[in-house]
Amino acid sequence: MNWIALKDYSQISEALERSEPFLVFKHSTRCSISSMAKSRLERNFDLDGVQAFYLDLITYRSISDQLVLDFNVAHQSPQLLFIQKGNCTYHASHNSIDLEAIKAKL
Repeated sequence: MNWIALKDYSQISEALERSEPFLVFKHSTRCSISSMAKSRLERNFDLDGVQAFYLDLITYRSISDQLVLDFNVAHQSPQLLFIQKGNCTYHASHNSIDLEAIKAKL
């Protein structure tokens, strides 16, 4: 799995312009549950052609706040967002994160 470090909201804007589906994993580097969710994603990721952004919530909380506003999802951590055609079509947190649910949307 090749994470793209999300450090500026312009990266989201650019991904939206490409019109290809992408993921955003919101991760708290201080939370063991978040680390377990990240590890599980990395072990099971098999979504070819889907970009995966990694957001360090401790450092870049303002990006998470903007995601909340733009995609109308409550902030959680860990949290996975799946963006298609400019909309968040899937979001889940903690143990509810399910790559199979995302595959069904592709």
